[in-house]
Amino acid sequence: MSNTNRLRLVITGATGGIGRELLKAMTPYIDFVILNGLNLIDLKQTQNDLGLKNGVCIAGDVSNSNVRDQIYQVAELNGGINLLINNAGMNDFDFFSNQSDEMIENLINVNLTSPMLLTKKLLPLLKKNRSQIINTGSIFGYLGFPGFVGYSSTKFGLRGFSQSLRRELADTSVMVRYFAPRATKTPFNNTLIEQLNRETKTAMDLPSQVAKEFVKFLFQPTWQKRIGFKERLFTIINDLFPSIPDKALAKQLPVIKKYLLKKGN
Repeated sequence: MSNTNRLRLVITGATGGIGRELLKAMTPYIDFVILNGLNLIDLKQTQNDLGLKNGVCIAGDVSNSNVRDQIYQVAELNGGINLLINNAGMNDFDFFSNQSDEMIENLINVNLTSPMLLTKKLLPLLKKNRSQIINTGSIFGYLGFPGFVGYSSTKFGLRGFSQSLRRELADTSVMVRYFAPRATKTPFNNTLIEQLNRETKTAMDLPSQVAKEFVKFLFQPTWQKRIGFKERLFTIINDLFPSIPDKALAKQLPVIKKYLLKKGN
């Protein structure tokens, strides 16, 4: 980032529970923003609510090359960008064997393929400035979790993309970073997931808390951020001694399956 901490950014998933709060927390630093999401009315409402006067709303799925082209053109016409936040995502809590082929493909497309394609498209603009690419991942990008096989796999992939691209761009002015919230109280997590989290005593943050951590991370030099001391410790143990999380999650498996079975009812 520049010394002035002024942001010229593109953010996907701009109207979601976390996306909206990220924008709200960054508002004092924003000079220009492109808000992307699927619904133009929601995008404009978010822009108006947050008073983002120097902004452009672009509705559409970034898996569509026309949408990516539009984002690039608007960014270029407005003087370029120095921050890309790949924040859009989707989840599906289910047995892997029950997930449709279409659902698995959608998870991969939304959580991994689309961020990669948008990053590739905007990279020439980002290279012109001292810039950041921040991919919103998950603690499940470090810790494979029952009931979230498809989701965890895509977030592992997004973390791998972040790390490898970071290393590939080490001789440029572009930093690639991975931001990993833990469970968050948004519509992204349905009632069953919230009930599961309560029964397993899984901590859940408000989107505003996640945004506060994001802004701190934004102006720090580290390449990754895992929210929650216990969660961060558990991911480290998972890397070094995976049999320990294996046993811990095996004990939780009956509870997890109870809620997975409720989904089918």
